[in-house]
Amino acid sequence: MAAAGATAAAAVAAASLAFSSFHLSKPSLARRHFRTIRSSISPPSTTEFNISFAPKSKNPKPQSETLLIPWIIRDANGNLKLQSTPPAKYLEDMAKAKALTAKKKKKKEESAARAAAGEPKHSKAARRFYNENFRDPPQRLSKVLAAAGVASRRSSEELIFEGRVTVNGSVCNTPQTRVDPARDMIYVNGNRLPKKLPPKVYLALNKPKGYICSSGEKESKSVLFLFDDYLKNWNKQNPGVPKPRIFTVGRLDVATTGLIIVTNDGDFAQKLSHPSSNLSKEYIATIDGVVNKSHLIAISEGTVIDGIHCTPDSVELLPPQPAILKPRLRIVVHEGRNHEVRELVKNAGLQIHALKRVRIGGFRLPSDLGNILKAKSKRTR
Repeated sequence: MAAAGATAAAAVAAASLAFSSFHLSKPSLARRHFRTIRSSISPPSTTEFNISFAPKSKNPKPQSETLLIPWIIRDANGNLKLQSTPPAKYLEDMAKAKALTAKKKKKKEESAARAAAGEPKHSKAARRFYNENFRDPPQRLSKVLAAAGVASRRSSEELIFEGRVTVNGSVCNTPQTRVDPARDMIYVNGNRLPKKLPPKVYLALNKPKGYICSSGEKESKSVLFLFDDYLKNWNKQNPGVPKPRIFTVGRLDVATTGLIIVTNDGDFAQKLSHPSSNLSKEYIATIDGVVNKSHLIAISEGTVIDGIHCTPDSVELLPPQPAILKPRLRIVVHEGRNHEVRELVKNAGLQIHALKRVRIGGFRLPSDLGNILKAKSKRTR
């Protein structure tokens, strides 16, 4: 025990001697306050060690030295060179990017502020003015179904009478019921009718010979089958827009070629084809044989069709052309009865080789419209 005590005393004495010889290299730190730490291994006689620690500075001084970043760039001659500053183009791009970011951030903040404030897009007066002057009024249910491409108007009426159409959860059996597809929930055979109706489409077709003007699905030679590619690509060219159900305005017999209008606008078709519109239709008739003045007089005097005497608006013998050997007549009618032009020519003792319609009212067959289908469409809202 005596030896252990003597050893501890010697260690403490050596430590005291070492710390007594310790001095600070910086005089500025010697004037600071120091903390005192007591030794845990001191003998019963307490020994103090004067160990000083400088406290951490709350505000460290920034380094005066600048960090050098080398930039390797290529000069106008294509040689690489080293410089200490960024290229001017880089600084310009960084400034533009910073300005664009600030602009986007400001715009986003303004949008968020408007959304938080609940600012309406349009005032109540503006919405009321739009609804009264531009919004489509409620339409008959059968007309809405036909415009949506469900079926023809007559077939749509049959669907309604059979109880296969519901409006706002109730079965509707009246085709004259006024509905608004944007507001009313209309179901046909369990399928929801889209809120947005297809746009109005107007197509001009140069009908080829051998095709009939029928919308029947079983008719393999219907002119509507010429629009298959147009309708198949509809969803690709008009994403999110319902496909229109098109039909012909009026008819041309299977042997007659020329202009025929195809649309999905029932009101437009009704105005164009109804006799009250009094629209003139122009035909070019190619005749077998020789045409003289007596033939022209006979055609202009007219003939009786279905008990009604029909006379053309005008008859004209076109001048001959080198590429066309047969004589041609320009005949303009406005009543548009079935086979009217053919009956007029037949009554004059002539035989038609080919018949082509080139005009309906103000719509004339374009000269560059091909025989199969080069349709020009016009969509209206």
